[in-house]
Amino acid sequence: MYNSKIIGLGHYVPENIVTNDDLSKIMDTTDEWIQERTGIKERRWAKPGDGQSTFTMGLEAAKKAISNSGIQKEDIDFIVFATLSPDYYFPGPGVQVQEALEIDTVAALDIRAQCSGFVYSISVADQFIKTGMYKNILVIGSELQSHGIDKSTRGRSISVIFGDGAGAAILTREEDLTKGILSTHLHSEGKHALELATEAPGMGTRWVTDIIKDNDPEDFSYRPYMNGQFVFKHAVKRFSEVITEGLQKNNLEVSDIDMLIPHQANLRISQFIQKRFSLSDDQVYNNIQNYGNTTAASIPIALSEAHEKGKIKEGDTVVLAAFGSGFTWGSVIIKW
Repeated sequence: MYNSKIIGLGHYVPENIVTNDDLSKIMDTTDEWIQERTGIKERRWAKPGDGQSTFTMGLEAAKKAISNSGIQKEDIDFIVFATLSPDYYFPGPGVQVQEALEIDTVAALDIRAQCSGFVYSISVADQFIKTGMYKNILVIGSELQSHGIDKSTRGRSISVIFGDGAGAAILTREEDLTKGILSTHLHSEGKHALELATEAPGMGTRWVTDIIKDNDPEDFSYRPYMNGQFVFKHAVKRFSEVITEGLQKNNLEVSDIDMLIPHQANLRISQFIQKRFSLSDDQVYNNIQNYGNTTAASIPIALSEAHEKGKIKEGDTVVLAAFGSGFTWGSVIIKW
């Protein structure tokens, strides 16, 4: 039996910066309104036609993670790719990365757990390494969301929040069971699925042919919907529970946390959790102010950035926590 540990991180975001003032020119909103509700100042949106996609951004993040890991791409045994915005309906982007990296026929798995996607993917990779089936696993979280949101006043509750980007990690075996990923904790509650969802196109509900047939300009079924206050209420509850669950599993106290990296859903949620656990600013890393909510990419981007800035050191206790559509939520406890 092994533990797994992260040995390489990387992230990528589009160059195109979209500020709150930019959004105020295309919809009824203001910088003050957006910052007050979300904490976001700007986000990155890939420009249409520039060739960027969920796959290409994930690939760039993966290349950086591999470069930082000290292993060769040929050493990778398995790829896990988390996203809700794949390039194709099928196949998923995992196989696109396998092909682009020219890694001979390694397995590639796609994870659909939305904002919890990277935490779910880390957990899946961790189990494969624990059992000895694979040694080196590439985990990616990537999203291109800006092309699918309604950038009018009607869609502003969604469009002001979400951004594009990707992050990646390389996991490998750790024989010292006091180091690396100590535990992962995953949950879901499907009864609230439609409180944060994009219903169409869906094979069993409303397919593309139905949308074309109805030709309804008021059809919002293929745009993301979020019951904001309802999601906020559940998020702060589940974040708190799953962080506590992880700490208790490993006989740790809140005071043992050196770095908490929460999913960057909303700065107000992160601040609520920080206050609930009485954590200092140095114990929590947030970057939603600059990137918005990048869904499955938010945690790996923040983790990569925090590590790059020297905020995570060997021996630190690092906690990853996420909550997202489904509802899904989870945590990862790491001894770095």
